[in-house]
Amino acid sequence: MTEVGSDPDAEPGLHVLVTGATGYIGGRLVPELLDAGHRVRCLARTPEKLRDHPWSGRADVVRGDVTDAESVAEAMRDIDVAYYLVHALGTGSGFEETDRRAARVFSEAARAAGVRRIVYLGGLTPAGKPEAELSPHLRSRAEVGRIFLDSGVESVVLRAAVIIGSGSASFEMLRYLTERLPVMITPSWVRTRIQPIAVRDVLRYLVAGARLPAGLNRTFDIGGPDIITYRDMMRAYASAAGLPRRVILPVPVLTPTLSSYWIGLVTPVPHAIARPLAESLRHEVVCAEHDITQYVPDQPRKPLTCAAALRLALRRIQDAQVTTRWSSASVPGAPSDPLPTDPGWSGGSLYTDRRQLTVDASPEALWRVIEGIGGDNGWYSFPLAWAVRGWLDRLVGGVGLRRGRRDAARLRVGDSLDFWRVEEIEPGRLLRLRAEMRLPGLAWLEMRAEQGDDGRTRYRQRALFHPRGLLGHAYWWSVAPFHTVVFGGMARNIAKAAGRERTAGQDPKPG
Repeated sequence: MTEVGSDPDAEPGLHVLVTGATGYIGGRLVPELLDAGHRVRCLARTPEKLRDHPWSGRADVVRGDVTDAESVAEAMRDIDVAYYLVHALGTGSGFEETDRRAARVFSEAARAAGVRRIVYLGGLTPAGKPEAELSPHLRSRAEVGRIFLDSGVESVVLRAAVIIGSGSASFEMLRYLTERLPVMITPSWVRTRIQPIAVRDVLRYLVAGARLPAGLNRTFDIGGPDIITYRDMMRAYASAAGLPRRVILPVPVLTPTLSSYWIGLVTPVPHAIARPLAESLRHEVVCAEHDITQYVPDQPRKPLTCAAALRLALRRIQDAQVTTRWSSASVPGAPSDPLPTDPGWSGGSLYTDRRQLTVDASPEALWRVIEGIGGDNGWYSFPLAWAVRGWLDRLVGGVGLRRGRRDAARLRVGDSLDFWRVEEIEPGRLLRLRAEMRLPGLAWLEMRAEQGDDGRTRYRQRALFHPRGLLGHAYWWSVAPFHTVVFGGMARNIAKAAGRERTAGQDPKPG
């Protein structure tokens, strides 16, 4: 068999299209492809989210959606290899139809544009099990792969089970369950055999997919060297994290629905994403073949064992080197409207809560506090109120307050920040967050560090809400009495924290 060359200069770079670049895998794949010498074009619904990525200046980013035939066709122009890394996970009961339609649009555009190959990362399915008996999530992944293989464009479909890497949904689920529950009453699926794979190895196979020999049109099962149960994986995590051995008691009564609520209660992964993951874990997902090694040898870079992958993921978190997280992708159904420039744009009311304080610190010290907000640092006011709001959001299917931060000190456009997302950031000056909690309207929170004409530092804070219907207006006025405590307290405590940092010369802590 032909072997993928190890010399990246042996062939000229290809022109590749990457969908899903704002997501967990896509955001890590793009720099790998660039480093391999390829020219990269990214198709994104919101290109602004990619602006602050370290590689953004090296890639071409175009606006579009995989369900929009016109934008996909335009993005496919002059493309050699097209990567499909999107799916409608967590968008509701119609996600299978959405996945099906998007795959057809993508494959038809690729064929019309003369694309040489489609590379797709799908899900590993249990051998011999009829598709009708699979979980909806796995069934949809299998159908998308089949659409590409039947498209008339050579396609490489990589099928993976649990992906272990810092910030992946599977890893975060494993991490929080293991760390927070020394004794667990668990679903019976913790005894199901799985073959996890490190995200590093997934990326290696994806990059190699662009240069596989012509004529290949098939699936490849990809997995790490270990076949273990989820229970074994939790114990392996406990060992890697230096935790005492966990007591795990499987019971048969937890259905996938109950399992997903259990996961949502303990971990930051919301119910909409936890459910398909839990449903998939009911099936034994072990590689039926490892033919990929005929083209991408395991030597000299052997695939990581499960234990090694867990240790590497933990080290990345401890060293603040998490480049993408499961929450990098937009929450299904979350608003994406930009901040209105004036009330007329919003079609009516735009409620605003404004705060301004003079700060006894430099603008730089104030900015460090602003940029460090959220996650473990909290929101600098009435923690119970924020916690209750987060729990209420989880109860109605929202993301809640526990997504935390990708990086403890630095933010970039597109980052998730608890139940907000960074919409705009002007380093040293402005941070604007857009709410992704369940609301009867659209909401933003804006924080500014400025220096006045008198040379003094000023903190400006603005919360905005564009109500949707009568319920939206009722919501604003029902919470308005708490704004002095929540937003007023936030402004005062941020100002105090900046002053403490100036005095102590160290990182600020919440007020």
